[in-house]
Amino acid sequence: MTAESDDMGEARRISVMVPAPLDSPLDYLWAGDMPAPAPGHLVEVPLGKRRVIGGVWDGGRYKGRQVALAKLKPAIRPVDAAPLDAALMKLVDWVAAYTMSAPGMILKMCLSVPEALEGVPVRKHLFWREGLSAPDKLTPARKAVLTLMADGIARTPSEIGELAGVSAAVIKGLEEQGALVAEMRPVDQPFAVPMPKAEGPVLGREQQTAADSISAAVAAKDFAPFLLDGITGSGKTEVYFEGVVEALKDPTAQILVLLPEIALTAQWFDRFADRFGVEPVVWHSDIGQAGRRRAWGEIAAGRARVVVGARSALFLPFRNLRLIIVDEEHDPSYKQEEGVIYHARDMAVVRAKFEACPLVLASATPSMESRVNAKAGRYKELRLTERHGAAELPAMRVIDMRHEGPASGEWIAPMLASAIEDRLGRGEQSMLFLNRRGYAPLTLCRTCGHRIECPACSAWLVEHRSERRLVCHHCGHSMRTPDNCPECDDTGSLVPCGPGVERLQEEVTARFPTARLAVMTSDTLTRPGDMARMVAMIESGALDIVIGTQIVTKGYHFPNLTCVGVIDADLGLRGGDLRAGERTWQQLVQVAGRAGRGDKPGTVFLQSYDPAHPVVAAIATGDGEAFMEAEEAERSRFHMPPFGRLAALVISGPDLAAVVETGRRLARAAPQGDGIHVLGPAPAPLARLRGLHRHRMLVQTGRDTLIQDLVAGWLGRVKPASAVKIRVDIDPYSFM
Repeated sequence: MTAESDDMGEARRISVMVPAPLDSPLDYLWAGDMPAPAPGHLVEVPLGKRRVIGGVWDGGRYKGRQVALAKLKPAIRPVDAAPLDAALMKLVDWVAAYTMSAPGMILKMCLSVPEALEGVPVRKHLFWREGLSAPDKLTPARKAVLTLMADGIARTPSEIGELAGVSAAVIKGLEEQGALVAEMRPVDQPFAVPMPKAEGPVLGREQQTAADSISAAVAAKDFAPFLLDGITGSGKTEVYFEGVVEALKDPTAQILVLLPEIALTAQWFDRFADRFGVEPVVWHSDIGQAGRRRAWGEIAAGRARVVVGARSALFLPFRNLRLIIVDEEHDPSYKQEEGVIYHARDMAVVRAKFEACPLVLASATPSMESRVNAKAGRYKELRLTERHGAAELPAMRVIDMRHEGPASGEWIAPMLASAIEDRLGRGEQSMLFLNRRGYAPLTLCRTCGHRIECPACSAWLVEHRSERRLVCHHCGHSMRTPDNCPECDDTGSLVPCGPGVERLQEEVTARFPTARLAVMTSDTLTRPGDMARMVAMIESGALDIVIGTQIVTKGYHFPNLTCVGVIDADLGLRGGDLRAGERTWQQLVQVAGRAGRGDKPGTVFLQSYDPAHPVVAAIATGDGEAFMEAEEAERSRFHMPPFGRLAALVISGPDLAAVVETGRRLARAAPQGDGIHVLGPAPAPLARLRGLHRHRMLVQTGRDTLIQDLVAGWLGRVKPASAVKIRVDIDPYSFM
C-alpha cells in the first residue's frame, strides 16, 4: 500500500463520541462516496449489538491506542439533524474532565431525546384561509370550528375537536365541503415567538441601573458574568427581563433561563407571558416525550427563542445562545447528585464563557461562592436594596420556645397562634413553614423503644397518616402502618415523634376550625398544574392559611399574605453540614420574604430553641451581611470552599466487608503532601441506601491544587473489592 493510499484511508477514519459510559470517542470507518463528516455532525454507528447516534469528535484530545484501519467497523449513516456546535462540544469535554465523568455520559445529556433525531412524525392538518367555500349549512358546531380556525393556524382534527368541543363528523363534513383544507405537516409545529411589550414596567433607580448594565452586556455580545443580588421583593425578575428584551432584538438569538424547580413556578410563567405575549419554551421531566421531542428539535433548529428549564436544560443544543440567567442561583437543587454529578450554576458560568454571552446569577441570598467571586471582581455585582413599589420588609419576631413554647403535644406557640387569629379577623392570609413532609418523622414503640426503620436504608420511616402508611423518603419503600409493634407485638404502643406538616395541619384544623386551609408539599402537589391551581387559590383569597415545606419558598408573590410562621427555625442547623448555617439562613430569608409583599405590612415569627444562634440572630436583626461575613471568615480560616477544594469519595456495595476493605485500600494509598488532608473512611451518615452499604472519604486541598488529577492518580493505585463502586463528587454539597 502506498503512502498516498494510506493517507486516503486515514481520511476515512472518524472519531465518534457515543452516548455511553466511555472515556473517549471510538474510531469508525467512513465508507461510501460522501466526504467524511466534520466534527459536530451526528452519525449512526454500531455499538456492540446496538445502533446508536453519536457526534463526530476531535479524537486527538483523548489519548489511547489507535485501532488499525482494517479492524474498524463502518459507520452506518449520517443523521439529518443540525450538528453540535463547537461551544457545546467544548462544554462536554470540559464538564467530563472537571466532574471526572465519562464524556459519553455528558453527550447523552445533550442528545437526551433520541426520537428528535429520527425525524418528526407527519399527520394531517387542517387550516382555513380567505376564499374557501362556505358550508351549505352553518350549524352552531360548524360555526364554532370556523371561529376557532379563523386565526389561520393549522391544527390536527383531534386538536380542532378538543378546542372547539365538536365531534369528528363535524370536522370531516367541513373538510368534504371545502371549508377547511387538508395538508400533511409535521406534528411538531414551531413555538410562538416572544414579542416584548413596547413599554415595560416602570423601574426604580437601582433596578434601572442594573437593567442597563445587563442590556449593555447583551448588546456587546461577549462573556460578562453578573451577580444580581436583591432583597426579596426587589424586582429582580423585571431587571433581567430587560436583558431578555435586548437579546430578542437579534432575530436569531436564544435565551436560557434556569429555575431550580420549574414545575413550581407558575407565577413566573404568568409574568413572562404578560411581558412577552406568549409562554416560553419549557424543558423539564414532566412535559412528556412528545413535548420534549418538539422542544429539543426547535432548540436545535434555533427557532425556540426563550427556553426555561431545570438544570438539565443547560446541555440543550442551542444554535445561538446570547444570554443565560440562573434564577435563585443559591438553590441546592441545582446540584445533580445522581448519574453525572455536577452543579448547574457553575457549569452555566462555563457555558456562558464558551458561548461568549452574558450570564446573570440572581438571588436574594447569594451563595458563598458567588459572593466571593463578586468580591474578587470575577463577577460584576448589581445590588437591589429596596422592595419594589410600596412594599416594605416584614417585621421579625423570635419566639424563644424554651420560655414561650406551646403546651405538650402542640407545635404552634401562643404568640404565633394569636397572630394567625388576628389575621383571620382582618381577612389576611398566614403561612406556616415546616420542612418535614408527612405526619411524623419517627414512629416509636412506648413499650420496647423500637424505632421503625427502612429495610433498605439506615433511615426512619416517615408516617403519612392520611394514607395510613410509613414511607422512606430516600428509596421510596412503603408499608402499611402496623397496629402492633413489629418488635414486641404490643398493641397500641406505636406513637409518632416530632411534627410533620400533616401533624401541623391537624393542630391548625383544631385551633382554627373555620379557616380555609391547604398543605403545599411534593406529596400533595403531584400532577402537572397542581401548583398553578394552588397559587391561583392563594392569589384569589380562597385560602386563609397555607402550610408548606421548602416549595413555598420559591419566590411567590401573595399580596394578602401578611403573617409567616417558621415552626422549627433550628431544623436545618442540626447535623454538622459544611453549609448548614448558610443554607438555613438562605431558606429562612426566602420564606420570610413571602410576607408583606403588597401594601399591607407583614410579620415573620421564628420559633427557636436557640435564639442566640448566629443564623437566627441574623434573620431577627436583618443583618445577614454580618452573618455571611463571619461565615466567610470561618471558611477562609480552615481553607474550606470556596477558599479550598473538596472531593468526596463514596464507597458503596452490597457486602459491608467488601466496602470496608476497599476503604482500607484507599486509605493506604491516600495522597500525601503539604496542604492535602484525607478524612476517612468512615460510615456515611446514611450508611445504607437502597440496600447498599456506604462509606465516605473526603480529600481537602488548597485552592490552586488540581484536585481531579490528584484523585485520578489515587484511584489508579487502588483496585476496588468485588461488586464495590467508588463514586467521586467534586465540590460536594451533600455529606450524607
